Amino acid sequence: MNTTHDDLLATVREGRAAELPGLLGSLDRDRRKALLAGLKELRGELRAAGWARWQERDLMSPALLVAGAGCHTGAAAAAAWLGARDLRSWRQFPTDLLLDVLADRDPKWLGDLAHRLAARSATAEQDYPLISALVRLAGCPMPTTDGCVEGWAAAVGASHTPLATALREDPYATTLVPRLFETAEPVRALAGRCDPDHPHHWPAALAALAEAGHVDRAALLDGCTARLLRGGKPAQLKPYQAVLQGLRPTGAEEAERAADWIALTADAPSPVAGQAQQTLARLAAAGRLTPRLLAEMSAAALFRPEKKLVRAQLVLLGKELRRDPSAAPELLPVLGDAFGHPDTDIQERALNLAAAHLTDDPALRAALADQAPLLSPAHRGRAAGLFGASAGGAEDTGPYREILPPPPVQVPVAPAPETVAETVELVAALVNSRTVELDEFERALDGLVRHSRRDRAALADALGPALAGRWWLDPEESRYYIPSVQLPGLEQVAAAVLGAGPTREVHRPHVSRRSDCHHTGLRLAHHARLTEVARRITDRPLPFLLATPTAQTGSLDPEVLVARLAEYHRLGESPAPADFAQALLRVRRDPAAVPGAAALGTPEGDRLAAWLGRGGEGAPVTRRVAPAMGYRYTEEPERIVLDTGARPEVLRDFPNPFRELARPRDAAERCWDSGDDLALIAVLPEDRETLAAWWLPAITACAVHGGRGGAAVLPRLAAAGGPAGPALHLVIAVGLGARHPEDRLTAVDALLTLAARGELDGVRLGTDLAELLGLGTVKPNRLADSLRTAAATGAHETTWAVLAAALPALLTGTGSGTGVGTGELLALAADCVEQSGAATPEPAGLAAAAAGTGRSRLVTQSARLHEALRRNRCAADAPAGPRP
Repeated sequence: MNTTHDDLLATVREGRAAELPGLLGSLDRDRRKALLAGLKELRGELRAAGWARWQERDLMSPALLVAGAGCHTGAAAAAAWLGARDLRSWRQFPTDLLLDVLADRDPKWLGDLAHRLAARSATAEQDYPLISALVRLAGCPMPTTDGCVEGWAAAVGASHTPLATALREDPYATTLVPRLFETAEPVRALAGRCDPDHPHHWPAALAALAEAGHVDRAALLDGCTARLLRGGKPAQLKPYQAVLQGLRPTGAEEAERAADWIALTADAPSPVAGQAQQTLARLAAAGRLTPRLLAEMSAAALFRPEKKLVRAQLVLLGKELRRDPSAAPELLPVLGDAFGHPDTDIQERALNLAAAHLTDDPALRAALADQAPLLSPAHRGRAAGLFGASAGGAEDTGPYREILPPPPVQVPVAPAPETVAETVELVAALVNSRTVELDEFERALDGLVRHSRRDRAALADALGPALAGRWWLDPEESRYYIPSVQLPGLEQVAAAVLGAGPTREVHRPHVSRRSDCHHTGLRLAHHARLTEVARRITDRPLPFLLATPTAQTGSLDPEVLVARLAEYHRLGESPAPADFAQALLRVRRDPAAVPGAAALGTPEGDRLAAWLGRGGEGAPVTRRVAPAMGYRYTEEPERIVLDTGARPEVLRDFPNPFRELARPRDAAERCWDSGDDLALIAVLPEDRETLAAWWLPAITACAVHGGRGGAAVLPRLAAAGGPAGPALHLVIAVGLGARHPEDRLTAVDALLTLAARGELDGVRLGTDLAELLGLGTVKPNRLADSLRTAAATGAHETTWAVLAAALPALLTGTGSGTGVGTGELLALAADCVEQSGAATPEPAGLAAAAAGTGRSRLVTQSARLHEALRRNRCAADAPAGPRP
């Protein structure tokens, strides 16, 4: 017994899985039970070794899986063993070997095992070949779990025969085809082929299966509509739409499901809603849709934001009203849902339709009059003539009030922790956190410095257990690394407190792959301060840090810095060079603090006084247009770039790592690095112009190359200190044209922040946008989406100020995108003028565009904007009275 037991374990250790079925066949129940204990011990040994023995684990796993399956006597335990992730390797699952060791079991046991494996959602899809084989051996029903359906669909789709034939011959198709529409997530195999003529196109095969009577046609129709009603992304729903089209429902089948089409028209994604709308239009044309159902459908469709769907619905209503004028009392009231549509062209279409079919019914006119105030001011006069005086709405007798968010409040940073216990708790929390807030980081850093000076031994005694398990405390792991380079942030300083840091200083960490990326200089300065703090803890601890910010943006109050320098002078301490350099870069430049700094009578006080004057001015920023760059597949258009000049004071007086921030820098072609933008901004929190110039390439990539997330820094830049000059306005302008909505939203946040602080120059921003539109960096439709979001917050006057400066380039033909999306910008401008009552001069080219022929959006919205400005100027020139 022992020999056989040892031989079997040796076979498993050597990974000879193919020999196991023969070896296990001769074992009785007791001997298998004894062997199972050894297999579990071997499995535990591999799990405890982790990835250190990954090659051995990869060799043994298939054999261990097969041996364990053959030794387990209970179906539940066998399923748990087979489903274990640690026993699965990248190799193919040993299905044939498993069947060999399980073939002698009772059929009922095999069926139980199959259903238990199917119930394991994590592995059922992968285990489908084993499950289906077990089902055949057991003669039991096929499990219908989601994983089984996915595995079955993939297996049937992989057949070399046409899919329709494979489905007809498959014994489980009748059971599993209806489940294709009931899984929690859409079945991936359904979307595998896009060509309906392909022999493995699932929608076409399912339609053929229904036509041949192999599956219930009504079940497929109900399954498709139910799956579409559950919703999802358009790409996920497309196969179910294709199945529905392939089934070609009859008029009676479509009429039977009219309530489903109405629900899809109301809530489904646009492609699905459009298909449902077309189905309902066919029913209406055939007289199968009652006016009540058409009104219910219209109320849902006209409320949608998609202009294509709304226009199609208005066309459908017009056809029905012409076919059956008696339906007007039921259908016309729903037009009020289109009166509030953001597109004034749609408002006009709805108003025209109401005018064409309006009756003398007072209740009908009153219902439409109640909705008429939703119309644009340009249409309210006509509505009042059609529906009655009340349709014009109540006059606004008060002046327009711009709604802007409150200006960002400078949130103060709390003092450093007062006790060793609080410091250790904060450090441990930050070291083990995925995200670190700047204020918490600075408080913890200052706490380590303060308590190291007071009693480093006590701090180390408390800090060691809290950081137990960090790799740099293990001599075996840390001997291959230089902690000052490898350790991030606080861990470098904590290592110094615990005596685990290096004795030499390393000035240039491995922080970037490109020297022209702005992250390099910022990280070098950040790292230099941490390295200095760590070294001073072991040599001569500082009393506290000078550069600890007083606001969460990273800014430092000048009066606080003067008081800290005075305390240093009282203690006879000299500031650490990197810490004092960082303090100067963070201090808010307030001339009122100059006398206090000069009165210190110390070299550092004199440097601070000079810095608060002209010495602390940011780097000069130069703007230029970089030429187009051709690539293999695409050509990048011309773009605006910003170069930064030298800062002589920093180059002359600051420590070497900080001089990287002050050297002249040409605009980087790409920014390959990434990181905690807030921590890097906190290196220069009072120099928004320099930071904006350095971040421009990353934000431009969001607009030109479709990058994602690069504009997330914009609200932080807007909330930082220093002048809000041309560079900051330019990066916000580029961000407004980012490809992805979340990046455009951050640019809108930055715009509104500047407006709330009174720092926004609308003319400058609009002029930048005009140039960016001309270069093609910003597309008009993206810009319209961004500015529409800004206006929707209540900032109509601000948005109009920006548009008024941007529109002339498009209207006069100097912008490359003239006419493409310009109508959207003009419509937004007209909305802002109507809402704010702006009476400013009209942009150049507007009158000519308004006088154009045709009914294009550009012409109609130009005329609307022209009329709105004219009306507001007339009201401004008239005697005081209510604003129209």
